[in-house]
This record gives sequence, structure tokens and C-alpha cells, in this order.
Amino acid sequence: MTLQTYDIAAGAFSIVLDVFFREIKPRGSHKVPKDGPVIFVAAPHANQFVDPLILMRHCQRHVSFLIAEKSMQRNCIGTIARYLDAIPVVRPQDLALPGIGRIQLLNRKTDPTRIIGIGTEFTKQFKVGWQIGLPGDRGSSEITQIISDTELIVKREFKDLKSIEMLTNPEGTPFKCIPQVDQTPVYNIVFERLNAGHCIGIFPEGGSHDRTEILPLKAGVTIMALGAVAANPNLNLKIVPCGLNYFHAHSFRSRAVVEFGAPISISPELVENYKQGGSSKREACSKLLETIYNGLRAVTVNTPDYDTLMFIQAGRRLYKPAHRKLQISQIVELNRRFIAGYEHFKDEPRVQDIRKRIMAYNKLLKYYGLKDHQVNTSAIGGPRAAGLLLYRIMVLTSWSILGLPGFILNLPLVLIARKVSKKKAEEAVRSSSVKIAGRDVLATWKLLVALVVTPLLYSFYTFIVVLVSFRKRWILKWKVFAPIATFCTLVTGSYVTIRFVESGLDVYKSIRPLFLSLLPWTRPSIENLCSVREQLSDNLTDLINELAPKIYPDFDVDRIIEAAERSSMAPTKSLFQSPIDWIDDKVFNWERLAGDMSEVDDVFFFFEKNNGSASGRSRTSSWGSGSSTRLASRANSLGSAEGFRVEAMTGLPKDQPFSTVTRRIMTSMSRSKGKENEEDSGYQGDKEDR
Repeated sequence: MTLQTYDIAAGAFSIVLDVFFREIKPRGSHKVPKDGPVIFVAAPHANQFVDPLILMRHCQRHVSFLIAEKSMQRNCIGTIARYLDAIPVVRPQDLALPGIGRIQLLNRKTDPTRIIGIGTEFTKQFKVGWQIGLPGDRGSSEITQIISDTELIVKREFKDLKSIEMLTNPEGTPFKCIPQVDQTPVYNIVFERLNAGHCIGIFPEGGSHDRTEILPLKAGVTIMALGAVAANPNLNLKIVPCGLNYFHAHSFRSRAVVEFGAPISISPELVENYKQGGSSKREACSKLLETIYNGLRAVTVNTPDYDTLMFIQAGRRLYKPAHRKLQISQIVELNRRFIAGYEHFKDEPRVQDIRKRIMAYNKLLKYYGLKDHQVNTSAIGGPRAAGLLLYRIMVLTSWSILGLPGFILNLPLVLIARKVSKKKAEEAVRSSSVKIAGRDVLATWKLLVALVVTPLLYSFYTFIVVLVSFRKRWILKWKVFAPIATFCTLVTGSYVTIRFVESGLDVYKSIRPLFLSLLPWTRPSIENLCSVREQLSDNLTDLINELAPKIYPDFDVDRIIEAAERSSMAPTKSLFQSPIDWIDDKVFNWERLAGDMSEVDDVFFFFEKNNGSASGRSRTSSWGSGSSTRLASRANSLGSAEGFRVEAMTGLPKDQPFSTVTRRIMTSMSRSKGKENEEDSGYQGDKEDR
């Protein structure tokens, strides 16, 4: 494909991304080499076909992504991939065939690699080097020896509990025959592109997923990198790790952060070992893969469990001064720094104590139905709260009336997109062992449905308008301009409706704390909650200011974000600039009318309590030092930002006893009508109900 075709397709999808996402924030894009061959390695692959579109938009280079040949065969997706110059890859699992008979594992302790068949024909079905797989993608292993039609040896034992359960079933389990695929043609295409100075994009996890951690990386990216340099020693190849961070990735008008790490150079020593082949080649690939993995971890955030993540996010908010909004990229940066500090001092008694108090504070927020940033708003009370409540109700009513026609017209699109995406998610879960709920495919299918249904739906509305106009003889005056004007009006009106709805939801969420502040019987409880928050914030800040310098000598109590962050926080001009950004800033910047009433959702889309760990994306940097950026509003956060200093709240009293806080928390929680033993759903202050 010519670069002109690529530019047109990428530009069109840039507009689509601007409509689907409320904000996409790049970080570290200045680290991407402006010229020369580059391999972009991205993880986690949490949003299927949306991930490459976001990377293409913000990496400021033309990138050819590797895509499964199976996906290329789909009508819509295949067409889009060809326009974007994607490279098809045949995956062995896509060629799997059902095996004859059943298999079982007789002794998993003494002989875990010996597979026994029941009514099988291993000598006819398999070859050495092929893989034997379990149903539902429960695992596979390479075959190293075929002893007979009913016995073979695999290279790696099955360790997954579900896999062991299936293999130890007395009746055996069905299996799949996975052939060995020669990927030499793919590597040759990649080498050709890199030698020409082009860029390659790859998701080394091997497929999209909705898990909370990065999956084990495939070694293919190391063969591409080392093979290209081995064939051309003068090739100045760089590998750029990319971290993808979504705030509710599957939700319409959500937010995203894409971060680029420091480029990785290919060591000549690794190239020489690669050329030797055998064990030296495997060792070289292993070392480079470890380097890539560490590079990806440098742009990701990992916590051992969900509750720790909730504690970290709560602590970040309590440490952040009130009424200071950080950009979403700064939020994930602070989360990472707090996690680094917590992992270092988690055995400290004072840290464990404050964690218990913060989680108790979260339960208080849940009891009152408030978010952390709404606590101060709930304490306003009096005529000011009444006036602000009345004003916001009037604004919400006006926006609801204005947005209702567009909402009704687009309701069929919403219903169809939800139904199709839900169905595809269920299919994805059934066909994969790594997906939990199939959320990684939701956004992709919502976009695909919208791309197909929207033109058809608007054309139908245009036909109705033209038909009515023809009967009324209006069409004779306007002729061909009537359908064009109608279609354009529908498109513009729909986007206006989107902005009305999302801003209206922000106003709606701000009404509850104002209403609570006007109720006389809730005033003591709200005042108590504000007092608990203030003292908890003071205690946490003092603890951080005391412990942080022990691991970060450059820690500055007067700053949160590193001064060097200003360069990376500066807005970067996208290669495919969309007019949506200008419209948002100049025309639809309504959120400032609602005031400081909502906060960016800290809870990443795939942070769920269905796994023992949690991970998100950020960048490497010291915990608790630097400068920050103010958001005048969410809408104008897509444009430039004004730098400011974030104070660390060190002026608050440092000798306040915390026993008072404990008594108040216990008193407030006793009013929860027996609900204190309910499972805590997490940090309510950071969740954004959609």
C-alpha cells in the first residue's frame, strides 16, 4: 500500500478514535526515533484491534502491525488491515484440527510428560515438532517423541489446574492436533521492511486478553530483531516498549493513556550469539526477551492484588491537595510511585496501620454513596449549596431536552452495538483460555458495528426526510443539496448529542453531594467524614514525607511530579490531527459550567476482583518528586496544559493523635445497619459509574 492510502485510512480512524474516546493522552512520544527502523512492542493487549489504531496515531511513524491471518480473512477487518499495510501471520492454533480418540496423563508426578492415548493414531496424526493441545485453549505442548499410536512424549508438562483435571480424568479428554508452521516468509517480510527503514508493530503476548497482568511474551519479536541485525550489521534497529492504559476500555467516551519507553538497542554480543545457533541462539533470544519484558514493566504498574490497588489509589488522592486536578497520565504516574514506595515499606507497622484506616475510609464513602472528591462538596451547605443545586438541575434539564432528539435517533445504533459486542465477547471467552469475560473485544466490535450501521441508519433517515420533502415539494427548491444537508445535519447533531450526554452525566453525578449537604440530619455525618478525611490526609502525607527520602534521595516534599516530566507532558502534535480536538476546545467546552464536580476515574478497565493481581500502565520515575499540570476542564485537556506546583500539604499539624480518627470511623461504620461485613467493592472515590 502507498503511504497516501495509509495516511487516509489512519486519518479516518483518528477521527473515529476521537469520537469513541473522551481523551487519549500520549506520554514519552519524544523518545520515539524520528527515522530509521523501529519495532514497537506493546502490552498489555487489552483492546484487540483498537490498540494498534491508538499506537499508530501517537507514535508519529508509519507502522505495519502483525495481525493474525485468521483476522485478515474477515471481510471488514481484513479490508481495514490491508489499507493499514498490516502483515498477516499464520498462527498454529488457527490451523488446529480435532484429534481422533482421547488422551490422558497416567502419572503426573513421576512421568508428567508422557501422554497416553485411548483409541488414538498418534503416528498418523502428529509429527515431531507439532503440538498437542487441549480443548478450550487450556494449554498445549510440543511433541518431542512419538513412541506409538497410543503413546508420545511432550516437551513441557501441563501445569494449569484445569488442564491437569482434564488429563487425569479416567475417561480421558479430547485433544487438538496443532501443526508446526514455518514463519520464514513472515520474518523475510519483516526484515525487508526494517532494512528499508520502516517500522513494525507487534503485541508479543500473542493475542488480546482482559486479564490484570501481562501474559508471557512470545519469542518471535527477538527473532525478528536479532535476525534483522544479523543479516545487516549496519542496521541501527531500535525496539520501543509501549504501555497501553485504559480507563474502562470497553466504554464509550472513556479515556486512555499510551506511553512510550526508552528505545532498546541490540547488543552486538547478542547478535554474535544468535548467529552461532543452537543453545547460544536460544540464550541470546532469552536475554533480549527479558530486556524487552523489563522495558514493558517500566511503562506498566503492577500490584499484587486488587485491594492493594484500591489502597494505592486512595492514598494517591489523599496525598494530592484538594481541588487540584491531574492529567490522567500523571495519575498513573503517581499510582506507580506510590506502589513502589508501598512495596518497599509494606511491612512497616505504620504503613499497615494507615492501610487499615484508608480501607475503613473507603467503606465510609461506600456507606454515604459518595466519591472522595465529592466529600468537600458535600460540606458546602447553606444558600450556596442550594443555589448551585438549583443551577445544575436547570443545566441538566436544558441539556436533557436538547439532547433527547439525537439520543432517540441514535438509540437503534446503541442497542445493536451492545447486543453484537456482547455476543462476540461470549464467543471470545468460549474460544480462549486466557480471557476472563471477553471485555477486550467489546470496543472493537462497537466500533465495527458503528462503522457499518451508522451510514445505513443515517441514510435511512435521509431517505425519510427527502421523501417527505418531495411530497411537500420542498425538494424542488433544494434539489440535490437536501439529502446532503440532511446527512451532514445528522452527523453534526449526533456529535452534539454525545457531548450533551457526557457533560450531563457529569452534572448528574454532582447533584447527590449537594443534596446531602442541604439535609439537616446528614450535616453531622458529613462534617465527621470531612474531619476523618482531613486527618487521614495529614497522617498519610507526614508518613510519605518521612519514608520517601529513605529510598529516593531527590524526594521533594513540595512537589509530586518530577520537573523533567514537563517535557513529556507537553502536548505532542499527532501525525493524524483531527478537527474534533478543536471543536471540543472551542465549541463544546461545557464542563466548566459544572465546576469541580467530577474526577478522572482511576480504576483501569481490567482491574477486577476476579484475579489475584492487578496491573496498569505508567512510566519509570522516582516517587513523589517533580511538577504537574492543571486541567482547566476535561474537555480542554486535549489541548495545551498550564504547569503548576503541587503542594504536599506539609503545613498541617504533624502531632495529631490518630485515636480520634479511629473512634470516628468506628462510630460511623456502626451506622451502616449491619453492612460493615459486606465485601468492599473497592475505592469508591475513584470509580466512575457508567
